Amino acid sequence: MDNLNLKRHISGQFNTELENIRNHVLLMGGLVEKQLSDAISAISTLDVALAEQVIKNDRKVNSFEVTIDEECTRIIAKRQPAAGDLRLIFAISKTVTDLERIGDSAKMLANVALKKDASKQGKLLVSLENLGRECVTMLHNVLDCFARMDVDAAFEVHSADSLIDAQYESLMRELMTYMMEDPRAIPSIMEVMWAARALERVGDRAQNIAEYVIYFIKGKDIRHLEEDEIAQLRE
Repeated sequence: MDNLNLKRHISGQFNTELENIRNHVLLMGGLVEKQLSDAISAISTLDVALAEQVIKNDRKVNSFEVTIDEECTRIIAKRQPAAGDLRLIFAISKTVTDLERIGDSAKMLANVALKKDASKQGKLLVSLENLGRECVTMLHNVLDCFARMDVDAAFEVHSADSLIDAQYESLMRELMTYMMEDPRAIPSIMEVMWAARALERVGDRAQNIAEYVIYFIKGKDIRHLEEDEIAQLRE
């Protein structure tokens, strides 16, 4: 835990427990990042086998969440951690919840790749892939922030969600145009819209994780702060 600049505890076992649980989060994060990347690749290439693998692996993501939550509960009950450690455990518990939901989004995207008419949505799926790759980058960056507990990088990731939102809105306008031009394609376009919404939520969840890192380091909940207040906190 030295790399997190956390104080050492009298109980070396407590340090080991905190380090182990943090490592489990990073393992879960790596799996979720791969799930998301594979789901987007499955959409891009219409790879049925890859999409089915993503769906199958979602159970592993869920298992990670349950295991880590149980570890958090046990540590709180056994160690009664002080404020700093309690913030870390809070950040971990909230992070795994968001990671599990990102895993759900990856599963949903994989299901889009399995749709019978997916091959007819080529141009739309290219736009969806572009948004997806931006989301993978944001997720990768926030996991790196969590690994290093880098508050400056966490602020950068937090602000990056606005770029995801702008790209999502642009894609939605594009999809609406296609729907107006060809009403018969509305059902298939709706599938792409739901997938785009799932990706937009991935950005939101990555932003949430950045907020947990900031909360742990700064002891400040920034969820409802205005942009100028967040800027002051960064100084």
